[in-house]
Amino acid sequence: MRDWLTDHVIVDAKRVAYRIVGQGEPVVLVHGTPSSSLIWRKMLPQLVEAGYQAHMYDMLGYGQSERPLEPEVDTSISGQVPVLEKLLEHWQLGQFHLVGHDIGGGVAQRFALFHPDQVKSLTLIDSVSFDSYPSRRTRQQLAMGLEALIRAPADKHRAHFREWLLSAVEDRQAMRDGPLNAYLEMITGPIGQGSFFQHQARHYDPCHTMEIADRMHELGRIPVKLIWGAQDAWQTIKMAERLRQSIPGASLDIIDGAGHFSPEDQPDAIAQSLISFVTALPRIGALHA
Repeated sequence: MRDWLTDHVIVDAKRVAYRIVGQGEPVVLVHGTPSSSLIWRKMLPQLVEAGYQAHMYDMLGYGQSERPLEPEVDTSISGQVPVLEKLLEHWQLGQFHLVGHDIGGGVAQRFALFHPDQVKSLTLIDSVSFDSYPSRRTRQQLAMGLEALIRAPADKHRAHFREWLLSAVEDRQAMRDGPLNAYLEMITGPIGQGSFFQHQARHYDPCHTMEIADRMHELGRIPVKLIWGAQDAWQTIKMAERLRQSIPGASLDIIDGAGHFSPEDQPDAIAQSLISFVTALPRIGALHA
C-alpha cells in the first residue's frame, strides 16, 4: 500500500504524491480524513472501463504526501485548495469532473465555488458541510489539547483509532481483513501519530464550510450529485438532505449497506452512481493527458 501512488510533484516546496489511471475524460478524486487516496482503489476498475481517467492524490500532510514539519503550513480544508490548483496546473487539465469524500468534499465545494468554469460536474460523497463536523466525540477528545494527544501512549492511540475507523464502515469484518492496518499505519507510529493531530485533527473546524454556507446555492450553476451511505454515522442522511436542499438541481443517491467510508463498503454501487451521473452529461471538449 505504501507504493499505491506512483508519482510525485513539488507544490510550493512540498512533495505531493499522485497517480493517474485510465484514458478519457478526467475525474479528480479528493479523499477525506482519516484516510487517503487508497479509499478510491476499489472504484478504479469501473471508472477506467467506463472510459474515464482518474486523477488521485494524497492531500498535503496525508498518506504518501509530505508531512510538513512547520506548524504554520496550512493543511486545512481551505489550505488544500491551493494545492489542488497547483496539481491541476501540473496535470494540464482544463475542465474535469470533481469528486470529494468527507473533508475532501469540503475542499471540492470551495474549489467549485472559486473556479466554476473548470468544474464540469461536482460529486460529493458522505461530505462534510455547514457545521456537520467534528462529531461530539471528536470535540471531547480535542478538548484534551493537541500536545497531550500527540504524546498519548502509542498502543492506546492505535487502539482508539482502530475502533474509530471501524465505526466508519458497515462491514467491519471486511475492513479488518482488508485495509484497516494500511489506514492505521498512516496515522499511528512515531510519525503518523503526531502528524495526524498536526495536519488533520487540529483543522477539524467548520469555519471552512460555514464561510461558504450562504453561497451553496451558487453550486447550482453546475451539475451536482450527492452520494451517501445509508448507515453513515459520521455525516448523517439529515446532513445530506440539508445539502441537497441548499444546492438547486442537486440529486441524492442513498446507498444501502454503506457507512461513512461508503467506497469501502459499496464501491461498485458508488462507482455506478458516479458513472451514471457523469455519463449523462455532455462530453468535455478538449482533453489533456
